[in-house]
Amino acid sequence: MTSFIDFAFREEYERVRILGDKLSEIEKLINWEAFQPIVADMYDNKTEKGGRPNVNEIIMIKILILQEWHGLSDPELERQITYRISFRKFLGFPATIPDYSTVWIFRERLSKCGKDKKIWQELQRQLDAKGLKVKKGVIQDATFITSDPGHAKADKPRGDQAKTRRSKDGTWTKKNNKSFFGYKLHSKEDTDYGLIREIETTTASVHDSQVDLSKPGEVAYRDKGYFGAASKGHSATMKRSVRGHPIGISDILRNKRISKKRAPGERPYAVIKNVFKSSHVMVTTVARTSVKMVFASFGFNLYQLLTLKKKGVY
Repeated sequence: MTSFIDFAFREEYERVRILGDKLSEIEKLINWEAFQPIVADMYDNKTEKGGRPNVNEIIMIKILILQEWHGLSDPELERQITYRISFRKFLGFPATIPDYSTVWIFRERLSKCGKDKKIWQELQRQLDAKGLKVKKGVIQDATFITSDPGHAKADKPRGDQAKTRRSKDGTWTKKNNKSFFGYKLHSKEDTDYGLIREIETTTASVHDSQVDLSKPGEVAYRDKGYFGAASKGHSATMKRSVRGHPIGISDILRNKRISKKRAPGERPYAVIKNVFKSSHVMVTTVARTSVKMVFASFGFNLYQLLTLKKKGVY
């Protein structure tokens, strides 16, 4: 019966393939098996009793990417995997579809073990192995990832026992006279291939200049928000005037050159927020938000990798 069902799924998928399936193209871009030992290492006891998921770890990783690609809640993710044949194909037509609580537990374990960072490092290793190393420079920027503040006052801490949906770690901040509550995604994109190379998640109130993702030897293009902040790489930071010291024409022209270099750095945020619908999170801590941002950025890099492949870059 199982083989018959599997055959039926594959026959049904053939219609999708003829129409075009982007997920199928993306699935072939990286070595998924390399992530399995990273995640399997989270489980000391390899039995069901020890907490090991009854679904292959690679499938679980792919599920989290699907979730961020489509901005789905855990319950909706379970429904979509059940309904959509392209999702099932991307996952390899698994015999068992994990329920939403299994997805939540898996993501929580990644958060507590820090394995999301190891997954990110392995992705970067594979990108470098394809010859897509950083060469000319990097663009650092940050964007708000909002969260639900609940009904508590802005200056009232949540507390572990508070009965509110307000995020535990989220903070308030203002930009251009507009208030934001939640978190901030700091990222570094290379100027050569438009890939996200480093990320860090903080609360919204952390100023951009407090996070430096550059490495020695890199030319780091940054906007005026980083003015005066140190950089481990070569700082190509836009200058701004300070009281009594307006910038001169040479600095204005320099800012324009840097701005032109920085312009592509807005694309990852546009895709993550507007295409993936991942600009708002329902999780309540920095660590949990960080996991979601890892997979959102992972998803963007896969999309960009497909674009680069079609252009014949690698």
